Formats: sequence, structure tokens, C-alpha cells
Amino acid sequence: MSVKHALTRGLELGRSVFSLGLLKSGGRVAAKLRADRLRVGPSVRTVQPQAFLPSRYRYYRTSLKGFAAQLQSAGFRRRFGGGSPRNRAVFLAFGLGVGLIEQQLEDDRRSAATCQEIQAVFSKKRFQSPLKPLISGYKLEDYVIGNQIGKGSNAAVYEAAAPFAPQKESHSTLVQLREDEEERDTPRSLTCCSLKTFPLAIKMMWNFGAGSSSEAILKSMSQELVPAGPLALRKEMEQITLDGHFGDLPKRVPAHPNVITVHRAFTADVPLLPGAHEEYPDVLPSRLNPAGLGNNRTLFLVMKNYPCTLRQYLEVTSPSRRQGSLMVLQLLEAVDHLCRQGVAHRDLKSDNVLLEFDSDGCPRLVVTDFGCCLAQSDSSLQLPFNSMWVSRGGNASLMAPEVSTAVPGCGVVIDYSKSDAWAVGAISYEIFGQQNPFYRGTGLESRSYQEKQLPPLASSVPADVQLVIRLLLRRNPNKRPSARVAANMLHLSLWGRKALANQDSVGMKKLSDWLLCQSAVVLLKGCSGPSGNTVEAELQRSFLGNLDLEELRTAVGFLLYGRGQRQACILSA
Repeated sequence: MSVKHALTRGLELGRSVFSLGLLKSGGRVAAKLRADRLRVGPSVRTVQPQAFLPSRYRYYRTSLKGFAAQLQSAGFRRRFGGGSPRNRAVFLAFGLGVGLIEQQLEDDRRSAATCQEIQAVFSKKRFQSPLKPLISGYKLEDYVIGNQIGKGSNAAVYEAAAPFAPQKESHSTLVQLREDEEERDTPRSLTCCSLKTFPLAIKMMWNFGAGSSSEAILKSMSQELVPAGPLALRKEMEQITLDGHFGDLPKRVPAHPNVITVHRAFTADVPLLPGAHEEYPDVLPSRLNPAGLGNNRTLFLVMKNYPCTLRQYLEVTSPSRRQGSLMVLQLLEAVDHLCRQGVAHRDLKSDNVLLEFDSDGCPRLVVTDFGCCLAQSDSSLQLPFNSMWVSRGGNASLMAPEVSTAVPGCGVVIDYSKSDAWAVGAISYEIFGQQNPFYRGTGLESRSYQEKQLPPLASSVPADVQLVIRLLLRRNPNKRPSARVAANMLHLSLWGRKALANQDSVGMKKLSDWLLCQSAVVLLKGCSGPSGNTVEAELQRSFLGNLDLEELRTAVGFLLYGRGQRQACILSA
């Protein structure tokens, strides 16, 4: 409830009181005010009120309670002795309006306390990787390396296995997906011989100019270690890298179901792997290829082996409406997790998103390849851009407008806090079966497009999802929702539609009750076995573990705005 609305309601109440003639006896009214002025709900002392009203009303947030009490007691008593009835009614109306605002703040404090209590419960439930921790594996000789499964601009990826690594049943491969497209009547098999034999993947970085010492390699390629687990490096190597002589490693992000985990990281001599001479001869060292330009040693990263990338999956199948919504939501959850840790990926694209399936057959997305990420110690996600030599990141086609249009100069700073969320909006077109509007050949460029030029999404895409995608692709980052707010919008659309019925953007009691019920359901599911490891269960835990009243209210406001726009279009049609 805004201050203007509250004052208007107070004026209406005051006028109605005056028109009924209830102010004829000043003594009776003053006595009633003395009896009622202390009827204030108990406050929640453990939770401080947050900035739910605009900053220009900060006075009301800090001293409103005392001010309302003064108006309702001493102020009224002084004025009931004299003055016209009209003045007394107007002053009473103002006091009632201030009281309504104070009551709204009291409701806010209770809702904030509910959100914080739920968040405290679910934030303790940290994500556990389905792959058991490795007990060794700090040398390349510890692994059996199979075929190449991927290659990018700075690395090649191979399937791998190790005697100490637990073998785990994996899910469908791209080959099986193609077979399912050809034979839709045949049930999909959820096991794969290749992934069972090679449950790991080894990423071999290409080392052109970092030198061959372990310290120089780790310093040059340290961004790749942002998603590294706590035991990824040997302790002595960690000390060498972190002691300040060779630069600090970027901060590492905690494990998350939608972010890749690097289980081991080590340096080793570059081996001659299958397909090396055909696929990447120039990056080999001279001992393996006389014309090669690479150094003898490089960095190796050990991760879980995934069946395919998001791009490969979308080439052979089309997700359902609900699955598509869940896939967009997973990308937003990953981006929000990175932003909270002070990391901007800066190279989001469907090739850098891996995919597997949960026990219900729902795609689980995992963001990978952090070679272009921004991970500064101050977590500001702001990069000084004083020269063209400063890297803006990778994948120029999916750079947010505030990044692609930045001009270097003294004091210029690029803010990456919402750039990855913008990229998710662009990738969403691919998820729902359409061409990415910002890839070459489509005619749109992030630095110059207008929002009205964005192609319409298919009518089969849920209306709330279309709204989220349109908001994410706003040019002005100040008008663009954060990844957290956009994720909250999808959460509410998927699981909270009944709670949003007849909901306004201010009153949160109905949503607070729904949050409590949803928390109980998620906790019960988590205790009931495998159902707690599904994509939907993980998303719900992530939502409840990041609850914030202001962000939730912003999400509700966006959803109600979108629904109001749709109703207006229907009426005008």
C-alpha cells in the first residue's frame, strides 16, 4: 500500500466519520482515542523493517509508529477543544492514514520474519553432488582416457574413468535421443554403456603463452577454477597459488545443482590424445608436432560426464511447455547463484550448458566453461573499462546492451550484475524452438536493437514465461529484473498460481501462508526418498533458500502488471 493510497483511505474514513456526525462530542471521541490508541499488534523484534516503501518516505519507516501515536493522542486532545469540525475531521483523516501505513509496516515485518525463517531452514540444506567425492586423482596417470566428446576455442574434452571413481548409472545420451525421435513408441532407456564406463570428463586446456610452470599455468587459467570443489587442488599447490607471489585465485562458488563442479584440477604434460593431430595440431607442443605452438604442460580439469549440451539436445527434440519453463528457470537459478557469489559468467550460450535427465525424465541443465568469467575479490560485478584492451567477455552475439555499447574511457565502468540474465532471455528462444534473435543472420544486434523488434514467441509458450523473457531482454538494465526476481516470477507462475489469485502487489499475507505450506510440502518430499532429487524439488529448495520479501514483492508486481496488460488487450480487442 503506497503512502498516497493510505492517506487517501484515511481521508475517506475521516470524511465518513464527519458526515455521520460522530464528531459532535469532542470529549467522547477523545476518550475513545485514548482507549484505542494503544491497540497495536505485537512487533517482531528480531526482524528490522526493510525498504518496502520508496526512499523518499524513509521518515515514515523510521518514526511512523511514534508519530501516529502522537497524532491519535496528544494532538487530537489539543485540537478537539477548538477549531471547526471540518478541520478536526481532516486532521483525524490524516492520523488514520498514518495509522494505516504503520499497520502495513507491521504486516511487512511479519512477512519478512516468515521469509527469513524459511530461508534459514532451506539455506542450511546444501546441495550434495550426485557423484561421490574422489579419493585420489591428482595425476593424469590416474585416469583412463577415452574418446573426445567436445572441443571449444580454448580446450578439448575427453571421456574418462578412474579405478577410484565410483561408477554411477547415467541417463540418456544424444544417440538415444535421436533414436527416440525416430521410434517414439519405444520407451527411452535411462542407462548408457559409454557413460557407465566413463563417468568422468577431463578438460584439457590449450596452453599457448602461460609457460610450463604450474604456478604460471594456474595464474593464467585461474578463472577455470571458479567452480572448483574444496578438494580440487592439492594442498601444497593451493598454497603456492594463494600465497600472493603468483596472484590470487578467484573466489570459488559453492556447489549448486545447475553449476558445474570441478572435482580435480592439476597440471601435467600434454599427452597425445585420440584425434589430436586432426582436431587441434597447432596447440600441441613441438615434441608432439614440430609445427605446434603449445607449451609442454597445461591445466587439466576433472568433472562429471554429461550426455550432451543444451544445443545438441534442442537439435533433436523439443521440450514440453512445462519442461521449457523449468529449463529457463534453472538457467536463472544458476545465474542468481553466481551473482550472489560475485561472479559473472560472461559467456552464456547453449554450447556452454550441459544437460542430463533426472529420475522423472526432466532435463537438468548445468552451466559450464568459466574461462571468460568475471570473479573479482570485491564482488561488485563492475569492471573498470578504461581501455579497449580490457576484455568484455566472450560470445559477442549474446553480450547485453550495456556491455556491447560501452565505450572505454576514464572512469567508465561496465556493470555485469544483469548481463547474464539478459543472455538467459535470448537463450530462451532456443529452448522454445525458435532461432536465437541475436545470432548472426537474424538481423538483430544487442548494441542496436529495439525491444519492439524482438520476434514474438510461439503462442504455446506460457504467458507468464513470455513476460519474463520480454522483461529480461529490456535494453535498460535499470528496467530489467534481476535473475532472482525473474526466477521468483517463474516459481510463482509454476507453483503459486492459486496464491496469486486476487492478490495485490502490497498485501503479502496470502503469499506468506502459501510459502509456509510450500515449505512443509518440500520438506516432506525431501524426506521421502528419491523424489527429493528431482529437478522440481531442487528448484523449490533453491527458491525457498533465497527468499527475500522485497524481491518476492517485486516479482508479484511484475506478474500482476503483465496480467493487467493482457486483460487490457483482451478488452480492447
